[in-house]
Amino acid sequence: MPILLTAALAQAAIAAPPAEPVPLGTVFAHELLGTMILIVLGAGVVANALLPDSKGKGGGNLMINVGWGIGVMAGVYVAFKSGGHLNPAVTLGLWANGADFAPGVPAGATTALVYIAAQVLGAFLGAVLAWLAYRDHFDREAPAGDKLAIFSTGPAIRSYGNNLITEVIATFVLVFVIVTFGQNPAQLGPLPVTLLVIGIGASLGGPTGYAINPARDLGPRIAHALLPIKGKGGSDWAYAWVPILGPVLGGVLAGVAATAFVG
Repeated sequence: MPILLTAALAQAAIAAPPAEPVPLGTVFAHELLGTMILIVLGAGVVANALLPDSKGKGGGNLMINVGWGIGVMAGVYVAFKSGGHLNPAVTLGLWANGADFAPGVPAGATTALVYIAAQVLGAFLGAVLAWLAYRDHFDREAPAGDKLAIFSTGPAIRSYGNNLITEVIATFVLVFVIVTFGQNPAQLGPLPVTLLVIGIGASLGGPTGYAINPARDLGPRIAHALLPIKGKGGSDWAYAWVPILGPVLGGVLAGVAATAFVG
């Protein structure tokens, strides 16, 4: 199951003309709402595919990948004033690249913390909304692992070192290509990022479920731990560091590499 992901509309944040300053409160609200929309659609499509008696039961990985990709597109549109990062790996990657976070939002430590706090909280709220939407189905008997998979990623084969490498590679691809999109004079908009997320899921999602977004995994995992879900089992905190550290490393490496590649 994918990440998800999430991703950002970096072209609004790179080489943009001077713009009116965007208040940090506005940045926080847009990132929170955009990430919430991303997660309610992303977690929702996984719930649709996995939970008992759901009309999408058995829809498979392609349906899940497409759902996450559309969640990214919707979230980016909602979070337009903040640049639609929706993902700490994107925020940190843009910072490493030397780009502004969005028009009127210069990069900096305090601003990065605002982005990340909004993303994690938005992801938590999106997961709660997905649970509410499927509450009757969560109450039915289902494997605890399937219920956890709606909230957070997990490896197909548990090998922490290799799982970490997979997340680094997948997130590197995400952020590096997003930065490249930002240099394209065609101003492509969120659709290419949507297709990119679907493609990463189809190509690199098999080993870990491609979190490629620390907030996407951490916020919903906290929600899973706190919500009164029947038969939910544990939240697999032993694995939780992988979808946090891997995307952070991949995002920063991509930002640095993109500096040399696209300037």
